[in-house]
Amino acid sequence: MTQKSAATMPWLIIASGSLIAMLTFGPRSAMGFFQLPMLADTGWDRSTFGLAMALQNLFWGLSQPFFGALADKYGTGRVLAMSGLLYAAGLSVMAHAAAPIWLHVGGGMLVGMAIGAGSFSVVLSAFARNVTPAQRSMAFGIGTAAGSAGMFLFAPLSQTLINAYGWSDSLVLMGVLMLVVPLLAFPLRGNSSSGTQKQSDVEQSIAQALKEAFGHRSYLLLVSGFFVCGYQVAFITAHFPAYLGDLGIDARYAVIAMALIGFFNIIGSLAAGFIGQRYSKPYFLALIYIGRSIAVTAFLLLPQTPLSVILFAVVMGLLWLSTVPPTNALVAIMFGTRHLGLLGGMVFLGHQIGSFLGVWMGGYLYDHFGSYDPVWWIGVGLGLFAAAVHWPIRERPVDRPLALAT
Repeated sequence: MTQKSAATMPWLIIASGSLIAMLTFGPRSAMGFFQLPMLADTGWDRSTFGLAMALQNLFWGLSQPFFGALADKYGTGRVLAMSGLLYAAGLSVMAHAAAPIWLHVGGGMLVGMAIGAGSFSVVLSAFARNVTPAQRSMAFGIGTAAGSAGMFLFAPLSQTLINAYGWSDSLVLMGVLMLVVPLLAFPLRGNSSSGTQKQSDVEQSIAQALKEAFGHRSYLLLVSGFFVCGYQVAFITAHFPAYLGDLGIDARYAVIAMALIGFFNIIGSLAAGFIGQRYSKPYFLALIYIGRSIAVTAFLLLPQTPLSVILFAVVMGLLWLSTVPPTNALVAIMFGTRHLGLLGGMVFLGHQIGSFLGVWMGGYLYDHFGSYDPVWWIGVGLGLFAAAVHWPIRERPVDRPLALAT
């Protein structure tokens, strides 16, 4: 990036959005640490917790296009403020769940919608409206790295809180922390008609934008590939601490592993923004998915020790959210920024359908087979599928009729 382009970056918007990404991504990435203590107190099984986390991912995905469209029309700041309030409410309901239904409502539905309202697609669409196309991939990398920092910080924070106050009070404390989000949302208050890049966008209705996107082959391939990303990372987020416990590995290594994933996620996200700015984004995404499949295969086949857990966490951290900057950048390249919140949200809906299956199947197949191995191997196969579908994606604007383009 040149000195001139760096000087014109809207740093207040990027800083506020990055802090919001850190806060909204942090608690949901630490949910796996609450599974065993909650189930020990309540007597529920892993399928019950797995269903709640699966619902969280599903409602995240289902609500995200809706919140993205609201942000495009009424302003990103308002939607982000709603995210903080929903998050606080959902964590509080989850903390006081007296029956599985309230776990599913609080930790599943409400927290899921909160993440949808404060997700990457909403934050990054505000970035895209205020940075030049040349700056976009790097700005997306910074925002994604901030979400990674949330994972890095909340892994040890949540475990420390649980040890000190118990799982229930820890959820309440994290809910109170989410009330900071509405305060940070003010600099991101513009909608799709504001920002420095609005003059380059085509006027379209929501129906026209959706019809164009779902008639575009490269967009459909991007959606199907991002489904795999959701399956892989959500399964690990929700079940990896319990998986290590089953192996007899000390619980502190689960904290270390999730923190390492978060830390190296920061490096991977920033690197993805840098690489995506200079090289083919579809090819880069294909290589990420191949790398994930190789990493999981090696982890399963080699002796599983604390050292292998640490090495696996480092590699997966580098590949964790490195998919987000090039994926969102591709949507912006194809269709512009006017409906980026909506169209980016639809891509993320595919991601979250995958997340739902990864989390739910983790609990369901474990209860039936007594092992997480089937879910791991399905993820390996899906990684190779994702690499195949990203390879033919075309990194260029969609062909539009002249009347629409003018």
